Amino acid sequence: MFLKNVSCTEQRVRDWVNAGLQIMAVVPCYNVEAHIAEVVRTMPDYVHAVILVDDSSQDQTGALVDRLANQRVHPLHLPCNQGVGSAVLAGFARAAELGADIIVKMDGDGQMDPYHLPMLVEPLVKGKADYAKGNRFWSRSALAQMPIARQIGNAVLSFLTKLASGYWNIFDPTNGYTAIRREVLEFLPVESIHRRYFFESSMLIALGTLAAVVCDVPMPARYGSEESHLRIGNVLFEFPWELARGFVRRVWLRKFLYSLTMEAILGGLGLLLMLAGTIFGVIELVHYNFIRGILAPSGTVMTAALPVLLGFQMIMNALLLDIQSVPTIPLCEEVVFKSKP
Repeated sequence: MFLKNVSCTEQRVRDWVNAGLQIMAVVPCYNVEAHIAEVVRTMPDYVHAVILVDDSSQDQTGALVDRLANQRVHPLHLPCNQGVGSAVLAGFARAAELGADIIVKMDGDGQMDPYHLPMLVEPLVKGKADYAKGNRFWSRSALAQMPIARQIGNAVLSFLTKLASGYWNIFDPTNGYTAIRREVLEFLPVESIHRRYFFESSMLIALGTLAAVVCDVPMPARYGSEESHLRIGNVLFEFPWELARGFVRRVWLRKFLYSLTMEAILGGLGLLLMLAGTIFGVIELVHYNFIRGILAPSGTVMTAALPVLLGFQMIMNALLLDIQSVPTIPLCEEVVFKSKP
């Protein structure tokens, strides 16, 4: 059934392209000389342009990108290694200059099956979403192929990304198989988008500040001989800090600055109450237990515990309101074609 749906969706995409839709692919390339030619060869013919962005590769990727150039394939070279985020943003800018309506991002290592590209394009054309991303963990069989440690790590990372971005309806945040409407790029706060490994998650956070609609597209993972450049150290040490920064930025912009929301009021007051109760409790603990050498009275304990409990409850209510406020109205309307597709 799923394969049949993909085939039907591909035919609709072809009809839209024949009616004037411009789909372009941005492919960041770093040390992918063994895969990039196959990626270009298997790119669907309804993709109008393929932009290969060489991020100063240390192998022969740069030279190969130039050899692949033609009217459809556009090479782009960064002067120095800047990271996948910089490469993708440079490709997005070039695609916008070329007149793309929808820009698909695919990695140059061959992990992203072009067969599923129509499933990313369809919700954007129909005006159901502004940004679509793949989700590799849509079935039990896909999860069964993944080590338990990685499953747990991905679940934790997904939760933290949900909290930071406000997209509680998505999973697999590091999936780089994405598609975006060109109109959204014009308002995207590119200065807040991470230039390296945190790029995919920072894109979600940036989209969250715009209240753009993001949808997950189920698709199986495809692994081969490619080598991932994402290191466990980046996930453990860099991601939490970046997610915390992203959360603060989103809450400040969406909940306070643009519109003072109830979740901002509840969360702010709750945080103050928890902080006040904790400070009071610590002071009284030191006063009674360490200075006077006696147990603190029950009344004092309750005086410290009550604001902490009340503040925690207010923060939980704010979190519930945030979950309920996931963007549902796309920024972009359905694509209107000059001729009937």
